[in-house]
Amino acid sequence: MAFLPTKLTSTWLLIIGVLFHVTYIVSIFDIYFTSPLVHGMDQHRVAAPAPAKRLVLFVADGLRADKLYQLHPDPETNQMETKAPFLRHIVENEGSWGVSHTRVPTESRPGHVAIIAGFYEDVSAVTKGWQMNPVDFDSVFNQSEHTWSFGSPDILPMFAHGASDPDRIDTIMYPAEHEDYGTGNVLDTWVFEKFTALLEQSKTDEQLRKKLHSDKIVFFLHLLGLDTNGHSHLPMSEFYLNNIKIVDAGIKKVTEQLRAFYNDDKTAYVFTADHGMGNRGAHGDGHPDNTRTPIIAWGAGIHGPSKSNPQGHDEFSADWNLDAYSRHDVKQADIAPLMASLIGVNYPVNSVGELPLPYLDASEAFRAASTFTNTLQILEQYHVKQELKRRTEIFFRPFSGLTGDHSPEAVKAQVQALIDAEKYEEAEAECAVVRNLCLEGLRYLQTYDWLFLRSVVSAGYLGWIVFSLDFILRTFVNTSDARHGAFGSTRARKFSKNTASAQETRFINILAIIVFAIFAVILTAKQSPALYYAYVAFPVFFWSRALQERRELFAAISTTIRNYGLIQTLGAVLGYIIALEILVYSYFNRAILSVCFLFLALWPVALPANVQRNSFMLMVSWSVSCLGTSIFTLLPVEKGEDKLLILSGGLLLMLSGVVAVLVVPGIVAAADPQQQDAAKTAKSVMMFQVALIALSTIIVNDTVRSLAAHEGLPFLNQTLSWAILFVTGSIPFVYGARSSQHYLLRMVVIYLSFAPIFILLSISYEAIFYFFLSATLLSWLMLERKIYSASEMQPLSDSLNAEKRTMSSSSAAASSGSGSSSSSSTVSIDYPTRGLSPKDARPAVFFLFFINVAFFGTGNVASLASFSLQSVFRLTTVFDPFFMGALLIVKILIPFFLVSSIFRVLGRSLDLPPFSLFLLGLATTDVMTLNFFYLVRDDGSWLEIGTSISHFCISSLMVLFTILLFALSDLLVGRVLVPVVGEGQRKKRS
Repeated sequence: MAFLPTKLTSTWLLIIGVLFHVTYIVSIFDIYFTSPLVHGMDQHRVAAPAPAKRLVLFVADGLRADKLYQLHPDPETNQMETKAPFLRHIVENEGSWGVSHTRVPTESRPGHVAIIAGFYEDVSAVTKGWQMNPVDFDSVFNQSEHTWSFGSPDILPMFAHGASDPDRIDTIMYPAEHEDYGTGNVLDTWVFEKFTALLEQSKTDEQLRKKLHSDKIVFFLHLLGLDTNGHSHLPMSEFYLNNIKIVDAGIKKVTEQLRAFYNDDKTAYVFTADHGMGNRGAHGDGHPDNTRTPIIAWGAGIHGPSKSNPQGHDEFSADWNLDAYSRHDVKQADIAPLMASLIGVNYPVNSVGELPLPYLDASEAFRAASTFTNTLQILEQYHVKQELKRRTEIFFRPFSGLTGDHSPEAVKAQVQALIDAEKYEEAEAECAVVRNLCLEGLRYLQTYDWLFLRSVVSAGYLGWIVFSLDFILRTFVNTSDARHGAFGSTRARKFSKNTASAQETRFINILAIIVFAIFAVILTAKQSPALYYAYVAFPVFFWSRALQERRELFAAISTTIRNYGLIQTLGAVLGYIIALEILVYSYFNRAILSVCFLFLALWPVALPANVQRNSFMLMVSWSVSCLGTSIFTLLPVEKGEDKLLILSGGLLLMLSGVVAVLVVPGIVAAADPQQQDAAKTAKSVMMFQVALIALSTIIVNDTVRSLAAHEGLPFLNQTLSWAILFVTGSIPFVYGARSSQHYLLRMVVIYLSFAPIFILLSISYEAIFYFFLSATLLSWLMLERKIYSASEMQPLSDSLNAEKRTMSSSSAAASSGSGSSSSSSTVSIDYPTRGLSPKDARPAVFFLFFINVAFFGTGNVASLASFSLQSVFRLTTVFDPFFMGALLIVKILIPFFLVSSIFRVLGRSLDLPPFSLFLLGLATTDVMTLNFFYLVRDDGSWLEIGTSISHFCISSLMVLFTILLFALSDLLVGRVLVPVVGEGQRKKRS
């Protein structure tokens, strides 16, 4: 810790806060979602001849199970019909079918890894890139004699990369530019045509023909059309449903071609999807629409339809008209051992899938042998993983379920004896028991370090809260005589009796080093990753500093209680914590934000009488804007594109801009004659901004029409949209940021600057939300200023306050070109004028509330995936996950810009240090993060797992966003002039 300064400053606190939160956001992945992969296992395969010589795997990217199996009305006849007649014929006459349940995250790479490799890729690995896998793993393709894969460059290379034989897997891919959401794609047709071309090529290529007639080969057809149409047109659209027809017809053609090419019945077919698609055209989270995908298998080695005593149906399949046929659901990872068994290759060594026996049509001996092989393969993983853990633990505790009669050696002998005695059903039953025990054992080893790590991380978060609050109380709360103010207390602390002695400080530092050394020894013995040392270092540092400064902390608390009373102080603390817990609850029930707004609308009733008398219209504005904003968190999350709402939002923003042009410059000029020239210039800028809002509304309206007509994104519209984005986004940074501009002018310029961008990225009511949120924030700022003007909070001592005013007036005069020291009513507050009080907890918690509203006002609190990708189609339709994600983040951040800018001005208006209110919110928001940390789940339903991950990540990222946005708000707000609140209205000092 020697590199840290002995005297902590606000800047250093922010730096430490960023490092801490960036490090600790990874903690849930190290605790709950560490990589399940181990290496060094022996391979296992069934010795008996396989039922199939070749396998065809179809993966319809982004296909929901219900959309495939349901009957849909024909547009012409209005009769109910299937969109996949061939696949439905297979279900009813030739094969087995069901629902494949995926895990989160429901993205393409983890879905394909589960299908083809048989294990669930950990979430932390998914964050490490799209194109290639961050870890090496085995797969069915790698174990095949040869695999031909057709489709997307985003998926195919990950299975060719790292294969034991680079020539074993051929990848036939279309260019990335083909993945265009704006026009009717031909991606699936391209795949089917290339497959046909491969068979045609074999007629003249003898070597290829020989490979194609080998055993244990695989054809993989990745069909991306449904995913692109789902993103661009939503999964209930005709484009999506018609794409199912294209896929179905292509699969039928492939089946007929292979039957004619091989002239045998030794081909096995598996059709499934990597993930589903939500109603908003997005995926990634654990919503059932994303986790339930179809699986249909037929051909060699596949059991036919089960029509006697059909089973497996529930409410989900009630409207499919398939009740006469048994539904066999599987976990997504179960598909890999099924495919390996069908063509007789080694089971992928990392697979945790369980062989779905209802799909397998083979002799009892083969079924039992396949199940035994599946069990041995999972048991091998347990054995290797246990030995690795045993070598790194000082006191290892083995999993009790796989000892004694169920030890690996005993299991192998017992099951083999049952198979030799032809007791196949008993062998299968024993394998099922042992396999479940193996999975429990792998789970036990996977979670072995949970208690240790969760304790360390909890100590870290609690330590940060205490550490940062200690800094805030010592820096921004008076700890000496009240007349000293914030500056006086800083000087007084240099000689405070409460400061720890050098000897005591030295002892605490030595103790901290000893504690860290003990943990380092433990982590070294466990061969822990380097990041684990950082997990330990933070709480050791935080708590050691808290011990060193405990007397000053207690003195600050005592002074606060003495100055403001025990009841008021405890009430402020308790109310603050309750408010944070309400925000936690709002993540699970979005409507709670609306309830909060209803209570906030009544806030003016509780204001002081003199505030109510002088602020009637302002209170009305606050209540109306709160009620308006409350509507949006009650509206359905699943919203489609609505031209009328987009147009209405654009017109509303344009109208508000016109009102601002007519009213605001006049108000500013009347309040401060020195701002007349600045007001005129600002009026011209605002008129230009209103014109950009109008142009954006026109462009979006035309773009929506073009995309809906499937005509693509017009080049002119795209060019103008990009030009507007760059021009309007640069206005706040090039105009007024470095000049002494009145705060009201500044806020309006910022509001109008981001309005065109928000319109361009809107698909429904987002622009209307932007207006109401902005009105609420401005009303909040004005009300807080009014309340402060009527309060009895004491500013600095007269001499220091006079010095501040003299400096500020000189600065204002210099900026306006006047050399005289006029008595301007505006000052530039660049340093603290008073300490924090319990009453300042209100604006701090309001800030956290508005930050959450800014993020969740138009989105689903369950997931980042709820923010529709359609928003970016006005700027680009070519698939690029990172670029599109960046544009989406810009849209998400715009309301943050407004909140942080208003909060920045509010701090200056309340005579507070620039960092004080912000740091108070930053220090305490981890109360929410700690809640979500313990609510993270890696079991239960996929929705629960995905929701818990999203909640923790959003809460943690909110802290980082807030830090970055606070720095950005300094650039946005600039050197604004803030009128001295209530000068001449305050009670005279004694």
